[in-house]
This record gives sequence, C-alpha cells and structure tokens, in this order.
Amino acid sequence: MTYSVNCSILLTELPLLERPAAAKAAGFDAVEFWWPFDTSVPADSQVTEFENAITDAGVQLTGLNFNAGDMPAGDRGLVSWKGRCSEFKDNIDVVAGIGERLGCTSFNALYGNRQEEFTPEEQDTLAVKNLAAAAQGVARIGGTVLLEPVSGAARYPLLTAADALAVIARVKEETGAENIKLLADFYHLAVNGDDVAAVIENHAKDFGHIQIADSPGRGAPGTGALPLGEWIARSRELGYTGPIGLEYKEPAQTAFSWTIRQPVSN
Repeated sequence: MTYSVNCSILLTELPLLERPAAAKAAGFDAVEFWWPFDTSVPADSQVTEFENAITDAGVQLTGLNFNAGDMPAGDRGLVSWKGRCSEFKDNIDVVAGIGERLGCTSFNALYGNRQEEFTPEEQDTLAVKNLAAAAQGVARIGGTVLLEPVSGAARYPLLTAADALAVIARVKEETGAENIKLLADFYHLAVNGDDVAAVIENHAKDFGHIQIADSPGRGAPGTGALPLGEWIARSRELGYTGPIGLEYKEPAQTAFSWTIRQPVSN
C-alpha cells in the first residue's frame, strides 16, 4: 500500500523544505502538500527551491493544493471567493507547472467559505467557472482536480460527500469538465456525520484521492475509534488504486509509530 505523507500537517517541527527528506528517512517514497507559498504566484526561485527539496529527497509528489488563502486565519479556498477570481486563475498555471515538472497529477481545490456580502448562489456560480478553469488548466498534463468536504470550518459549505459530488456533477453538466473527482477524507466525513461506509460502497471506484486521520482528535491511525483499516481495505476492493494520504496531527517523534504494526509499502 502506498502512503503519502502530507508534509503541511506532519513533520512541522522541521522547516517546510526539510520535510520531504524527513519523510524519506521515515520510510516513505511519496509526499503531498497544501499550497506551500504565501501567494498564488510565488517567485520562480521559491518554486525551484520547493521542487528541489522534493527531487533531492528522492520522493514523489502525489498531491498539491491550489492556493487556499490564509489557512491559519481560517481561509478555506478561493474557488467560490468572489473578489479573488483572477488570483485563483493565475494560480492554475503555477500549480500545473509544478505538477508537470514533478510528475504530480492530483490537485485539491478547496471550495472556500461563505461570504456574508454575497448569496450562496452567486458564489456557487463562480465556483463552477473556477473549477472548470482549473480542470482545463491541469488537463494538459493529465491532471485531476479534487474537491473535498471539510470539517471544523463553520462557513465552509461542503460537509458531506453528497455536497461535493453535487458540485462535481454541476460542473460536468454545465461545462463538460470530466477531470474532477471527490477527495474522500475519511476524518472530515466522519466528523461531519457522513456515512463513510456507504460513501465507500457507492463511490470508492471513483475516488480521486483518500486521506486519513483518526477521530476524535485528528491524530494518527489507532489514536481514535475510526475503522480506518477496514475503510481503506474496502475502498481497495471496490477499485480505488491511488495512494492514501496521511493528513493527521502527531509529533514527529511518534508520527509513524503505528506503521510498526503494519509495514509501510511504497
């Protein structure tokens, strides 16, 4: 089984650019990141440093987020954020360029919080246009746009798999974009009260990506009560073939202790 270490939430005791090498040292060959820059269009030198950190570590980048705004401040994406449309679209070429150079084809587009000054309908209409533009932008490198339900963000409107799948269906119907898939984060879905087992039964073969953390606490597998192993195994049985993203919070010293009980295979 291929695990992909999310280096934006794990190994945070280290500087960002040292984390891919730390993931490799821990026995992993794949990493993923949230958007690792402060702006949608970083300097070329910043992009080169990021890419070199991954290639020098000898790991594969399997996932990258589009710019989602200031995540620590509560932002959760630009896709439906009216007033930042041009910024999102400028980000698409940068994301696709990194993906092309590093062989990454999965790109998570966080939907964005609701804005008081605009109606949900206005934001959703913009989201369709932005998701279609993102899909077109990464299609040239064989890329897929991922859409994710999220927990813990009061103004984020996509809470269940059905919420995200409805948006994906609308984008496909209105624009013809086919390369948009569900990012099934089992932690977020479970915390939001979704029936994760049913989501797997109905949609596993069409998952664009899986991410895991245990609940309660968003810790490493085994620290909570979620049947993550069973869910992963069933997803595999039903046709999911991609990596499993490790997107949980755990100190670096014990971040991967759970793998001792089940060997990491990459």
